[in-house]
Amino acid sequence: MPLEIVTVPCLQDNYAYLVKGPDGVAIIDAPEAGPIIEALEARGWTPGVIMLTHHHWDHVDGIPGIKEKYGCMVMGPKAEEDKLPPVDMALENGFEGGTGDGLCRVIPVPGHTLGHVAYYYPEAGAIFTADSLMAMGCGRLFEGTPEMMFESLQALAALPPETMVYSGHEYTMSNAKFALTIEPDNPELKSRIEDIERARLDGLPTAQVPLSLELATNPFLRAHIPGVKQALGMEDASDVAVFTEIRARKDRF
Repeated sequence: MPLEIVTVPCLQDNYAYLVKGPDGVAIIDAPEAGPIIEALEARGWTPGVIMLTHHHWDHVDGIPGIKEKYGCMVMGPKAEEDKLPPVDMALENGFEGGTGDGLCRVIPVPGHTLGHVAYYYPEAGAIFTADSLMAMGCGRLFEGTPEMMFESLQALAALPPETMVYSGHEYTMSNAKFALTIEPDNPELKSRIEDIERARLDGLPTAQVPLSLELATNPFLRAHIPGVKQALGMEDASDVAVFTEIRARKDRF
């Protein structure tokens, strides 16, 4: 049974995801209850679990309303258990559960927060990255270091390029404008921006793309590219130093 994945816009620019597979329905992150419940009811789905990526309020505030209606379990990273709302199961890094396309692996991706995790479905070719790898961006380093985020993104970049990446916010256009300051002549970036503009005019989400597209257009995954280093005047710098400079520029952008 292939996964059915539903993107649920929440708050101003957040995304939650409904994932229906052979083991039932999971909710990945819960920014607010209303839109998630509406999406579930429209499909006649009953969730068995809410899976949290990290502790920030805009990923967890919908839990009480969803639990009150469905009584579902809550799971989240063990490394952030003391910061999360009460969880029924604290997940260790590397934990696996589920069957077939529903097989899910917990991947540590610290940087945005120290215990941030991604949920990887290797058989289905999907990963839910929240505020680690984002569409043409990465999360701000509220708790971790540049080195930490760089290593997290390197681990994600090593996944099969056809993997679909589902990230946590509709920041794509602002991230794209920044990416142009790093690689103004990147033809794939220019083409992607045109696609984003058309999609957003139609009210469509744009933060759900193949990893291959991120590898070609996301400056935070391209610190090793000689042309990127040259554009920054850092031809002889290490990849992590270039990444650190790109993150610093984005913080000021």
